[in-house]
Amino acid sequence: MEKEIDFLFEKKVRCPVCDNIFGSKVVRTSRLRRLQTDFDLRPRFRDIDTLKYSVYACPFCGYSAINTSFDQLSKGQIMLVKENVTANFKPSGESDPEVYDYNTAIARYKRALLCSKAKRGKMSELAYTCLKISWLYRSMGDEMPESTKEECEAKEEVRKNQELFYKEAYQGFQKALTMEDFPICGMDTFTMDFLLATLACHFKEYGFASKAVSNILGSQIADRRMKDRALDLKQEIVSKMRAETPQ
Repeated sequence: MEKEIDFLFEKKVRCPVCDNIFGSKVVRTSRLRRLQTDFDLRPRFRDIDTLKYSVYACPFCGYSAINTSFDQLSKGQIMLVKENVTANFKPSGESDPEVYDYNTAIARYKRALLCSKAKRGKMSELAYTCLKISWLYRSMGDEMPESTKEECEAKEEVRKNQELFYKEAYQGFQKALTMEDFPICGMDTFTMDFLLATLACHFKEYGFASKAVSNILGSQIADRRMKDRALDLKQEIVSKMRAETPQ
């Protein structure tokens, strides 16, 4: 088993808000070995949770964002970040830890979410950030012990936060569908339908979930792999509906 630090290197990043250059830990993609994704498309890799390293966070001005959209700011958005984030930001002066634990990663994502709201980012951007925060809480909870009352209570609190951000993601993506054109966060219509169907099933909104799955199964252009996954999800939806129907 490889150590997490062996997958990382420091990349120099220029902040589009304050123009300072800072170092940020990123993952060496050439070393990654992909595992099966979670039911809601959360990526998995052997020996490292890459999700923890998907945010750039400027230590000088406080601007933070998911790596792929970090420098995608208009002049107006830069001003909004300066007014609503940088003006209240106090640099910690602390250096980055060698590897990020889940608390550190979640804090970075929450800062990115704050910046997305401050710069009036797209609804899909907010939803996607919430989804990733929920994924982090899920993984954090999976690793937490529960042998004492205190540990069980701490784990329950993490699960509550997981559900909170999961719900925010679900509602946000639904709104994004009415406001934005595809691709949305890199997803085509079928991938988005599958994700929304999965989220809807989780929240027991089976009518919405069934409709989203039907969009995939009834398509003439959706690929076979996506249709197979949609068929599995349809069976899961039917199973859950039957289990909750009074006999």
